[in-house]
Amino acid sequence: MEKIKLLPGFSISLWAKVPDARALAIGDKGTVFVGSKSAGNVYAITDHHGKRQVRIIASKLKLPSGVAFHQGALYVAAVDRILRYDQIEENLEQPPQPIVVTNSFPKETFHGWRFIAFGPDNLLYVSVGAPCDACEADQSQYALISRIMPDGSNYEIFAQGVRNSVGFDWHPETKELWFTDIGRHWMSGKLPPDELNHAPSKGMHFGFPYCHANNILDIKFGAKRGCEQSTPPAIGLEANVSPMGMRFYTGNMFPNEFKNQIIIAEHGSVNQRTQTGHQLEWIHIDNNKMLKKEVFATGWLENGSTWGKPVDVLVMPDGALLVSDDQAGAIYRISYSKP
Repeated sequence: MEKIKLLPGFSISLWAKVPDARALAIGDKGTVFVGSKSAGNVYAITDHHGKRQVRIIASKLKLPSGVAFHQGALYVAAVDRILRYDQIEENLEQPPQPIVVTNSFPKETFHGWRFIAFGPDNLLYVSVGAPCDACEADQSQYALISRIMPDGSNYEIFAQGVRNSVGFDWHPETKELWFTDIGRHWMSGKLPPDELNHAPSKGMHFGFPYCHANNILDIKFGAKRGCEQSTPPAIGLEANVSPMGMRFYTGNMFPNEFKNQIIIAEHGSVNQRTQTGHQLEWIHIDNNKMLKKEVFATGWLENGSTWGKPVDVLVMPDGALLVSDDQAGAIYRISYSKP
C-alpha cells in the first residue's frame, strides 16, 4: 500500500483478499458482492466490526464478471446468461440455486465478460462488447448497451456503437447514463483515445467500428459511415488505458468538490511496450462538460511493470471508496481525513 500515491488527506488500505476481483455491488444489508473473470466465482464479503469474511457463493461459472443487486436478489452476468440469486443476504451460508433470468445474450467469450447495473428506471442494463478487436458485427447483437426487465423480458437496445463498456453509472441528479468504452487496438500507439460517454436518451450511436473518439475514422471501416452520424465522447481519455469501472461519488466522507463527480478505474494497457493507465482518475464535470481531470490514485505501475490493475470502484455507505484489483486479487479501501 505504501506504493500508492494519493491526493493529500487520502489513505488506502487492504480491505479484503479476493482472487481475480472484478465488478462490485452492495446489498441492502451491506454485503459487498464481487464478480470474477477467469476464476469463475462470485464472492460475498460481510463486515462485522471491522472483521471481514469472504465467502464463495457461486462457482464454476463462465466469466461471471458483472454483478448487480436489486430488491433482495443478486444478479450475475455469465456470458450468454443472467442468473438471479433470490434473498441472497439471508442465505450466504447456503446460497439458493440460481434462477435463469435469460440465456439470450451472445455466447462469444471475446469481450463476453459483461458489466450489469440497475438504472433509475429499475431496468437491468447489460453491456455487450464487440466479438473482435474491430469488425462489423451484427449491431443488433453486439457493441451495445441493452436493458431488460428484472424478469428478463422486454429486451431493448439502449445505445449502439459501443466497442466494450465495462462500467457505467447514472448521474445522481439528472439520472442520465454515463459509461466507459475501451477503444480498439492496433490502430496506432496513441490512437484512438479511450472514452467516457454520456447517453441522456435511448437510440444514440457512439461510432464503433466506423468512428473513434472525436472524428477519428477507422482505418478499415471509416469510409462506410463516417463520423457525422455518431455521438462523440463526452471526455476523451488517454489511449490504451482501458477504462473500466466508474462511479459518481455520492458519499459524504470526501471533500465537497468530489460530490457528484466521476472516479474511473483504468485497468491499463495490454499491448503496448510503454504501459499506461493502472490508476484512478477523477473527472470534474459541470453541466455535462469536463472542467478538468486529474490522477486520483497511482502506483500500481512501477518501472514499466505492474503489480496491480484497478477494475471497479464502489462508494460505500460511510463514504469510503472500494477499489477492486484482479491482478493483485485484492479490494482496497480509500478513505479521507482532513489534513
